[in-house]
Amino acid sequence: MMASRGYDMTPTMYSPDGRIYQVEYAIETVKRGTLAIGISSKEGVIMAVEEKPRTLQTKNITQKIFQVDYHIGVAAAGYIPDARVQVDGARFFSQGNRMTYDESVEVGTVAKHLADQAHQFTQYGGVRPNGVSMIIAGIDQKGESIYVTDPSGTYVQFSAVAIGAGADDVNAFLEKHYKEDLSLDDAAALAIAAINLKAEAKDGVNNIKMAKITTSAKVFEKVSESDLQNYSKNTSKFAA
Repeated sequence: MMASRGYDMTPTMYSPDGRIYQVEYAIETVKRGTLAIGISSKEGVIMAVEEKPRTLQTKNITQKIFQVDYHIGVAAAGYIPDARVQVDGARFFSQGNRMTYDESVEVGTVAKHLADQAHQFTQYGGVRPNGVSMIIAGIDQKGESIYVTDPSGTYVQFSAVAIGAGADDVNAFLEKHYKEDLSLDDAAALAIAAINLKAEAKDGVNNIKMAKITTSAKVFEKVSESDLQNYSKNTSKFAA
């Protein structure tokens, strides 16, 4: 990596080789975060994250999966306080859309809004880019959608995607096993297998939190630990 030579003092300054170092540092923060995964299926969407709670920490609360609207959820990797602020903005934006147009907001519209907000922090002095990437998943009138935003303000749509530490290997695993006609149960099992790709217990769920939005209900739901255990019984079909 080229020495920054002071070009990393502000996100408004390009280096001579056309880089914005503070944005790259923020993206590096995402790469150091624990995994988050989004998978679309013919029956809905799955969001799953890797969380390693402390011994006395309450285990039934997730810090990295958020509900934005009835039909939209977010899974985050990186600096989670930044994610909370962005999610609050997404909730306000979604509620405003419902009040103004009397209809639920599209998933892609929320993703674009979050990307635009992230991009704002790459244009002005006295601020820093958000050190978080987010998977925005949901179901709207266009069907199932999954988008990813990053600290630069980019947003891209995927059928299945992983962000966070080890995401390159996990994305290769998803590319190998993902099929468009996956059932929701198989998508959940694939998410568990992907998170446990490098773990000793290939079907363990102790460090996994998950949420789903089904095509039939179109409502964000957190997945219980007992359901996670049931999903994990099918991970063997996704052997690395």
